Amino acid sequence: MYYLVCLSVFLVAYLVNSTYMSVFYHRGLCHGAVTLRPAFRRFVVASGNWITSLDPKGWVCMHRLHHAHSDTDGDPHSPVEHGLLGVFRAQHKSYERTLVGLHRGTARYTDLVQDLEFPVHWLNTKRLWLLPLTLHLTIAGLFAFVGGMWLLGIGYFFGLMCHPIQGWLVNSFGHARGPRNFDTADNSRNNRWVSLLIVGEGLQNNHHAFPASAKFAYAPGEFDLGYHICRLCERLGLLTIERQMLVPAYGIEPEEEPRMAA
Repeated sequence: MYYLVCLSVFLVAYLVNSTYMSVFYHRGLCHGAVTLRPAFRRFVVASGNWITSLDPKGWVCMHRLHHAHSDTDGDPHSPVEHGLLGVFRAQHKSYERTLVGLHRGTARYTDLVQDLEFPVHWLNTKRLWLLPLTLHLTIAGLFAFVGGMWLLGIGYFFGLMCHPIQGWLVNSFGHARGPRNFDTADNSRNNRWVSLLIVGEGLQNNHHAFPASAKFAYAPGEFDLGYHICRLCERLGLLTIERQMLVPAYGIEPEEEPRMAA
């Protein structure tokens, strides 16, 4: 029973982190594929940095830089420029530069997020970016040292703080390994293993073809758990799905269809 509880805690923490990153930050705040209800949007903006340790405005800005310069010199985390392993360090350094640029009002960064009315979280402007990480590490330590439940503490912490590894898998293998459904201008790929591990995010070629789509899975055999989380959140009244474009071969005509790959 103890191992089952530990696994459950890990999975819940993992899904909470993945939902914030893939649904609220990525498909919502960044691309507008889903619209968060006003009160819930304010909650996500206020809590996001505490839950994920990543600033919502900073993350959105960095991701828009990625789309604007995908797999070129300006891409903040491309394996074409940094190699598969180098992406891990590149994404961390780019995130730091983005936060500093936003805080200083550098046009290269601020121009990309003019639609976001909220500022960079005060945790980052006051250089307290390690506080959320410390908080979750303390909670995990209480499970481990006070309760003697080491595995539970490890499951909680790594489930909630797994985004550096998630980001590395998506940003590296999603642009280096896998088939392509569309002839996009970048090197984006559909890595189905990464997609299964990270709620559909590995389907990068589909996403770069239709960045404003809430649904990333288009072809048979592709699975996007993040889209099903979007549908659940919509039923709960937390958000509205704006677009779910599919290629014509699977039933729905997209508004602007990129050329199908040969």
